[in-house]
Amino acid sequence: MNTALNPYATPKAVVADPVASEAEVVRRTHITHEASIKSAGVLFILGGLGTLAMSAGLVIPAMANVEDRPGFVVIGFAVAALGVAYVAYGWGLRALRAWARTPAIVLAAIGLLGFPIGTLINGYILWLVLSGKGRRIFAADYASIVEATPHVKYRTSAVAWIALGLIVALIVLAFLGLPSR
Repeated sequence: MNTALNPYATPKAVVADPVASEAEVVRRTHITHEASIKSAGVLFILGGLGTLAMSAGLVIPAMANVEDRPGFVVIGFAVAALGVAYVAYGWGLRALRAWARTPAIVLAAIGLLGFPIGTLINGYILWLVLSGKGRRIFAADYASIVEATPHVKYRTSAVAWIALGLIVALIVLAFLGLPSR
């Protein structure tokens, strides 16, 4: 058998896979769940901003004539406080803060009453926060895992971006009020 070196042969180097740390394994296992919880936080923030806008619609007209409508002012400020709470808890969910978990559970449980869309969305949020992965993400040591693994990122698929683009386009077309036949 000829053992001469072939200069045209492909390289045969053995490359060992880098060993992932335990923190990296935990983060990769929970990254999709983490991204979904952060998305739920965005929904809370958007809902809170909408609630604040609604409270402005109640308070500002009622302030012009407080003597006739003192109840609207009180209700408007209560709705504004709820909107601020939604924004704060949404911010806490986006940052994966443990203190935001319990209020998110309460608000999502109340949101189950909004049949049918509110029930579906808030049921999903409850599942995200109450599942085993959700409890792990809000555990005290998970923040240090996130800090130790900044290179682990969630990547949204192209199909999800296309679907989002179509939904946004449909919403824009609906607001433009295309003439019906």
